Amino acid sequence: MMTKRLVKWSITLGGSALAIAALRRANRLPEHAPRTPDAMPHTSDTQLAAGIRKQTRDHPDQSGVHLLSDGIDAFAARALLIHAAQARLDVQYYIWHGERTGTLLLEALHRAAERGVRVRLLLDDNGISGLDQPLAALDLHPNIEVRLFNPFPIRFPKALGFLLDFPRLNRRMHNKSLTADSAVTIVGGRNVGDEYFAAGDASLFADLDVMAVGPIVADVESDFERYWNSQSVYPASAILPRVGASKLRRLSGRATIVERDASARHYVRRVRDLPLVEKLADGTLDFEWASVRMVSDDPAKGLGKAAEQDLLLPKLERTIGPVRREIGLISGYFVPGDKGAQRFADLARWGVAVRVLTNGYAASDVALVHAGYAPYRRQLLAAGVRLFEMQPTDSAHESDGKGTHIGIARRLQGSGTGSTAALRSGATTLHAKTFTIDRERLFVGSFNLDPRSFRLNTEVGFVIESPTLAARIADVMADRVPEQACEVMLDDDGELFWRSRENGSPTARRREPGMTLADHLLIGVASHLPIAPLL
Repeated sequence: MMTKRLVKWSITLGGSALAIAALRRANRLPEHAPRTPDAMPHTSDTQLAAGIRKQTRDHPDQSGVHLLSDGIDAFAARALLIHAAQARLDVQYYIWHGERTGTLLLEALHRAAERGVRVRLLLDDNGISGLDQPLAALDLHPNIEVRLFNPFPIRFPKALGFLLDFPRLNRRMHNKSLTADSAVTIVGGRNVGDEYFAAGDASLFADLDVMAVGPIVADVESDFERYWNSQSVYPASAILPRVGASKLRRLSGRATIVERDASARHYVRRVRDLPLVEKLADGTLDFEWASVRMVSDDPAKGLGKAAEQDLLLPKLERTIGPVRREIGLISGYFVPGDKGAQRFADLARWGVAVRVLTNGYAASDVALVHAGYAPYRRQLLAAGVRLFEMQPTDSAHESDGKGTHIGIARRLQGSGTGSTAALRSGATTLHAKTFTIDRERLFVGSFNLDPRSFRLNTEVGFVIESPTLAARIADVMADRVPEQACEVMLDDDGELFWRSRENGSPTARRREPGMTLADHLLIGVASHLPIAPLL
């Protein structure tokens, strides 16, 4: 009997060893082939470039920036730039969902390539669930090249990759940019997906992008180039399954169906009605002209090989300079850590007005992030920091009349695309990543105030020296946010309570909004686990 059991155990162990060996073999990345610099098309005589020159010559050494706060306008701006491009498109995103907006923009890139535009599409492989075949088909086009950042060699189930290569796959490319004809770029917080463009069936995001022209565009292109050729990036053709040309026809067919669908009518109408390209061409688009500096991570961060001085956070600290009077922070994920919490507390004690807007528990898509934020509230509040939390409500999209939107909406149940981008994708009420310093400087980008952005994911953003724009966002933080979000406060006994306005009247709650007993237990346990570096 003992002999038979030993034989069975030996067979089981042997089979397991073979299976693990096979998985590890299947999870191997291809060798990097030698890369030569791309020969890029000439762009100076394109319609976009010619139109921008009319404005930039009156503003030497400055860049023009135009805030995109409205989600549908942010979608239309991307679509219109793709439609208008005549020579070159460089596109870089963390998440690209395959529903309405994602399908429309993929087909727009395809049509641009058909016109002869050179299209380079760089995507984080963790955020493209369900798009293997369409992307492989696009990559077949002679004018389109698709590359993937930190790819998963095992395509299904992709989550297996985390078990086999977690240290690498836990590092993602969170950057978002789209640049057309070396003339116009869009950088900010939005990924590509219906929820990011304020067009979901049950949600709105509060988000922010910047469309920019002038010298800053060359900086974005240079940054794209170093990511495009980095050691974390692989050609899609070496990773994705082979497909036939019929898949490209299928993409075009699906885009046609989406364009005709009633649910996409507001997208299509806005692309038709927004006079963006016309205003760019005739030099009448309303830009704020300012000194703009780009900060970004060294792409080597994707392999854990970037030097400390080459990370975005120290670059950002050097660029924005000291805070003297006030700082307003908007971050969907706010996990300051011990050092960050102490720094904000010190600023408040020194007399700096510190305001933070983040997601409340019920508004966030990642419950565990609350475990990294909640323990610091008392420390921050005791020092004088003002904390505001977005909460789910039935409120509609609101505007301050200046193009700056603060949306409060119902919690998302998912995008319906089956994304496996589980570490930090999904959808939240608040998704913007921006802050203002002393009503003089403004940061807009992909960078969250959390450990993932500090240490793991690559990020990018703009520091804009514009008192006009900085004051606009600061005014929203000072005036509108207290009207639309819950303010977390301390009573005389040091206990938390939440103050909000309902039907015009102030209301105070002792229980944290949206949290059940089970939620409190979950967050209480999670806050004592060593998971903060992953949040």
